[in-house]
Amino acid sequence: MGRLDGKVIVLTAAAQGIGQAAALAFAREGAKVIATDINESKLQELEKYPGIQTRVLDVTKKKQIDQFANDVERLDVLFNVAGKLGEILDRILITSKVQQVRQPWMLVWTWGLKADEATRGSRFVHHGTILDCEEKDWDFSMNLNVRSMYLMIKAFLPKMLAQKSGNIINMSSVASSIKGVVNRCVYSTTKAAVIGLTKSVAADFIQQGIRCNCVCPGTVDTPSLQERIQARPNPEEALSDFLKRQKTGRFATAEEIALLCVYLASDEVSSVLPSLPT
Repeated sequence: MGRLDGKVIVLTAAAQGIGQAAALAFAREGAKVIATDINESKLQELEKYPGIQTRVLDVTKKKQIDQFANDVERLDVLFNVAGKLGEILDRILITSKVQQVRQPWMLVWTWGLKADEATRGSRFVHHGTILDCEEKDWDFSMNLNVRSMYLMIKAFLPKMLAQKSGNIINMSSVASSIKGVVNRCVYSTTKAAVIGLTKSVAADFIQQGIRCNCVCPGTVDTPSLQERIQARPNPEEALSDFLKRQKTGRFATAEEIALLCVYLASDEVSSVLPSLPT
């Protein structure tokens, strides 16, 4: 008997990192997992695991989300991991076969790909203060990190209300309303908004059988973290700086976060609402 036997779980950003680890952990506990991401090639790697089916989805596109929600007959858990970049950014220029693209607002690695392919799997983490943030950077961050969760919840919540039960888990960060982090102004603002969204949904729909919680991890060892470290002028110094901020002296792993998500997705915490595990 698995802790999630019979549950249908939809999650985003499942191609790597926390999303991938969570998809695998959910499936091991008996859930039927519908894993989504915009990175089709990486997403296909999950299809070999029992209990997991995949779907290409750009969480910034309302029409795609609405169609997806229409195709899903029922679900028990919606796990909003993170937004994914799904369109070409006009400020990214690919000029060589192997090029590291550095911008103050994004770190991306490319390997001879077209611009849209190179940015499909990237995470948006603006680096800088409010003075470094242009209005378009602000709007893009909000669209990717906050609006995407709003769209997903709004599309799937009616199904949960119809069945009088549902569980929503949102991925936030300790860099949010919990803690101020240097050079993470826009990112922290979006993650604070996720906490506010979570608490609002929890308050509005608990009487209808809907739970809504969010997870607020510190620095997690994922492919995107390693890319950000390697993209810094001095990777060793960057690694040291990241580690200094960890009270445990090490990074959390995606698998550790996934176990927490299994706990929140299970019926073991049916009365926990809202919670902000860090």
